[in-house]
Amino acid sequence: MKENIIAYMKTALNTELMGYKFYLHAAEITEDEHGKNIFKHLANDELDHIKAISSIVGSIEETGRVLTYDEALNAYNSRGQGLPIFPEENELIKKLGKNPEDLDALNIAIKSEEDAVHFYGSYLKSAGDANEKVLLTNLLEMEKGHLKLLRWEYDSIVDTGFWCDFMEWTVEGEKE
Repeated sequence: MKENIIAYMKTALNTELMGYKFYLHAAEITEDEHGKNIFKHLANDELDHIKAISSIVGSIEETGRVLTYDEALNAYNSRGQGLPIFPEENELIKKLGKNPEDLDALNIAIKSEEDAVHFYGSYLKSAGDANEKVLLTNLLEMEKGHLKLLRWEYDSIVDTGFWCDFMEWTVEGEKE
């Protein structure tokens, strides 16, 4: 069981690492300042997910305990450990191709967040430990918030030609 949790968390960590790198790249190539800010914000969220998941994997390997998201983030920050090594290849960035448009980046980001929602939702269904379920529910809700934000921005660009910047509420804590 412990091996399953670690395997899922390592898959999640790799996915979050790719998302982080993609959002930083998307912020660099997006011309609109509101769009840049959205992608930078999402990169920061993914960075927090990376930190938390890294701590969770470490805790499971060392003690067998699944930390809550907040415990994991606090543990990571108090240890001051470095970030995991980022993979050289990033499939999300490759999908952008040459001369990408803002909508290209948004479409890839939406698909990535949809995949994350599916991953965490599927994993949640098979989770046996109560702490694991709480953690996965939190991660799932955060990814749903990211997806909602990205769809909102996409609709705005398609309908009006403009980025909206940020929603009036936080996407990290929202429940659908």
